[in-house]
Amino acid sequence: MRLKVIFWLLATVFLTTTPPAEAQQPGRLPVIGHLGASSSLNNDRVDAFRQGMRELGYVEGKNIAIEWRFAEGRRDRLPALANELVRLKVDVIVAGGGNATRAAKKATSTIPIVMTQSGDPVAEGFVASLARPGGNITGLSSLSPELRGKRLELMKEIIPSLSRLAYFGTSTAENDAINLKDTETIAGAMGVKVHYFDVLGPKDFDAVFRGANKAKADAVFVQVWGAILNPHRAEFARLAIKNRLPTMYSNPQYVEAGGLVTYGVSEIDLSQRAAKYVDKILKGRKPADLPVEQPVKFDFIVNLKTAKEIGLTIPPNVLVRADRVIR
Repeated sequence: MRLKVIFWLLATVFLTTTPPAEAQQPGRLPVIGHLGASSSLNNDRVDAFRQGMRELGYVEGKNIAIEWRFAEGRRDRLPALANELVRLKVDVIVAGGGNATRAAKKATSTIPIVMTQSGDPVAEGFVASLARPGGNITGLSSLSPELRGKRLELMKEIIPSLSRLAYFGTSTAENDAINLKDTETIAGAMGVKVHYFDVLGPKDFDAVFRGANKAKADAVFVQVWGAILNPHRAEFARLAIKNRLPTMYSNPQYVEAGGLVTYGVSEIDLSQRAAKYVDKILKGRKPADLPVEQPVKFDFIVNLKTAKEIGLTIPPNVLVRADRVIR
């Protein structure tokens, strides 16, 4: 009897002190499936996610495995890649963006999904509500509708005479029509008319800038699908300068490549915070009970070199609010 008691006590101590990730399945590392648009375009976000996992004690190949799947700019590949992760029976799928989340949602209703960013997860049908997701999806929201209003306000401050706005979108992208309608509503309240230009590939760059000039646009609002625009950031920025069109972006990388201004959530921060959701799920929490979190860090960056090249003076009251000024 004494030996049985000792054995029971030792077993209890072992089970309660074994890290959850290791206790999940003896002899098997927990496996995370990471689904994204492109490996070459999201290096910073991937590094941020890895850093977030390391800070929580997870080291890839040591106490956790990660199956990386990237569509390499081809959105039509996402469903097949999501299904592949499901067949591998990963423990969690981390979805980098709305398209990846949508593909993962269609692929499984049981494997937990952590979205690193979604403009409006309720409207997109990913969760029932931010406070109570209710299904197998949770994660982070990037507050896209609210950000569109803020970007327009900033452009109006930079260009007080703004009355015509060229909107560069991608008609084949999910929610393009909704995003455009939201922008038109916000712009209309400011007395700004929106002209839409469709960008389906790099071949359209020259044409849309010519169209913006023909429409006498005072500025450009860029909402082109990232997989199209990201590989050609510098080329796109040069065209904006050549056409002397002030351009607002949603990602710091575009301004670092020569764009004029960006305002948006820090995607690096969102990717790093996604690791906390993975950690909680591996420890037994259900996505349905983990509220969707909103952004806490934003990037407002102005490129003064570009402003000078197009002959634009950025008001001092705008510059003082910038997180970073490229000179």
